[in-house]
This record gives sequence, C-alpha cells and structure tokens, in this order.
Amino acid sequence: MALNLNFPQGRIGLISLVLFILTIPLGNWVVTNVGLVCDPHGPCLIPVWPGVWSPSAVMVAGLALVLRDAVQSILGNLWAVAAIAAGALLSYLLADPAVVLGSTAAFLFSELADFAVYTPMRRRFPSSAVVVSGLVGSVVDSMIFLSLAFGSLDYLFGQVLGKFWMSLLGGAVLWYIRYRQHRAEPAADAVAI
Repeated sequence: MALNLNFPQGRIGLISLVLFILTIPLGNWVVTNVGLVCDPHGPCLIPVWPGVWSPSAVMVAGLALVLRDAVQSILGNLWAVAAIAAGALLSYLLADPAVVLGSTAAFLFSELADFAVYTPMRRRFPSSAVVVSGLVGSVVDSMIFLSLAFGSLDYLFGQVLGKFWMSLLGGAVLWYIRYRQHRAEPAADAVAI
C-alpha cells in the first residue's frame, strides 16, 4: 500500500485522495449553509434542471463519487477502501448533528456501492464505469441521506440528477485524460527510437 510520489500519477492519486476525503465535511457544511433557497428545518437547495431542485451538496457529493473512482484507478483498491473508511469517520466527527447519521451512512454505503460497480467495469469501460458507478452510488446516497437527515425523499430525483451531471463530467474528464495519454505515447515512442 506504499505510495510513490516520484511519478506524476502518484501525486495525482494523492491529490485525489485528499480531495475525496475533504469533500465529506465540505458537503455537510454546504447542505445546511449554501443554496438559493434555505429551509431552516431542511436542506439548502439549488436548481439542477428547470423546475427541479436538489440539496446544494449534490455537486460536492457527485464530485466525491468521481474522486473515489480516480483514487481507485490511480492508487488501487486498498487506498480506495481506506479513503472510504476515513471519509466516513470524518463525516461522523465533523457533520452537523442534524445530518451526521444520514451523511455518514449515505457516504459509507454509497461509496461501497459505487466501488462494487466500478471495480469490475474499470478495466474494460473506464469512462462508462465512472458514469454507471456514479449513478448507482448517487441513488444509494440520495435515498439514505434524504430519508435519514431530513425524513423525506422529496428531492430524490433532483439529487440523483445533479450527481449524474457530475458523473458525466467525471467520465468526460477521464476520457480526455486517457485520450491525451494515448496520443502522447506514439510521440514518446518516436523520441525513444
């Protein structure tokens, strides 16, 4: 489980790991403090589609799903599982008492669901794996979080839709990175000859 920071991949993996873990307290703070509409007894909301609202932390949670996939791709399964455990613990320690149970349970189970879907897909379909696993993780996360933290599934569709946009963005970014890597390989091979 050693991390080699001498290579750019190791540094990118470490940055992804740290950002992934930090998305948890950030999301917990955002959902109760940032939004276009803030209900004193519920989440702060943002629009994710015309007429569709979601708790504001949806983008942070969607980013967490993408970053978890990056940690697993770059650092491996053990680092991803360790990061999930660290994120769940951090969520438990730092979340607002009103959302601590929902946040911790949603994070833990959605990340494990995302991990279970992403792992078998990542070698053959890396960009699709991010989107599909993100969608599965977002449904699990949204159902658990909304029901435990706010006692309602009113914003389930908006929450899943917002996370889906983030998964699509993550899949596109991974596709672009892989595309650039494949384009650079022939040039590197030509220089080596």
